[in-house]
Amino acid sequence: MRFKFVVATSPLFVATHIPRANYMIKHKEKYTEQQRYDFAMKIENHMRRRARTKTDVFGRENLPQDGGYIMYANHQGKYDALGIMLAHPKPCAMLWEEKSADRLVARQVCGLVEGTTISFEDPKQQIGALKTIAERVKDGKPYLIFPEGGYTDNKNELQEFKSGCFSCSLKSKTPMVPVVIYDSWRSMDTNTFEKVRTQVYFLPPIPYEEYGKLRKHDVCELVKKRIQEKLDELKEADPRR
Repeated sequence: MRFKFVVATSPLFVATHIPRANYMIKHKEKYTEQQRYDFAMKIENHMRRRARTKTDVFGRENLPQDGGYIMYANHQGKYDALGIMLAHPKPCAMLWEEKSADRLVARQVCGLVEGTTISFEDPKQQIGALKTIAERVKDGKPYLIFPEGGYTDNKNELQEFKSGCFSCSLKSKTPMVPVVIYDSWRSMDTNTFEKVRTQVYFLPPIPYEEYGKLRKHDVCELVKKRIQEKLDELKEADPRR
């Protein structure tokens, strides 16, 4: 209900900004990467405000200053990518599930940030998508990936991680940045209209020197463990427990 409210109360915004976004995507040569990213963040920030959500951000100093890297985050709901990308200080791309990326607004944001889509039904396409990400990250592009692949009603609990996406880091040999979101599910996946406060934590990066000799499954478990430890810490300190 909350997400539907965000969409239903934004007809004027959608009518003016979606055509503009489509034009920018079609004529990328007229705009810098930063201009396109800023417009995408303008759209996302509007959705954040309509969802009556504020996000506290911690650990920006942990983000590598130079070169590409991949942020691996836990997944809780529709607000997750908004919360992380709005907290990220410079342009980054994201791995999107193909069907989700084809929805109104998501399609425009994906195009503006030059995200990569992946099909859960097509293994060959998956290999190509992950290869593309590895190449782009190696060339200096930060990326956001949700290794859980999707979300159910998991709230602040982790689901199973898909180890395949960690091949992007093993191939690009770039730092991995574990990202923890907390209470993100409350923003657009509830039936209330109360104000919501979520949290984003950028944890210390894991350099290739630390994980490069590990198997893909073990790299996956390494990142999952870092995220789980932070989630446990946050839940332990949560006064609502």
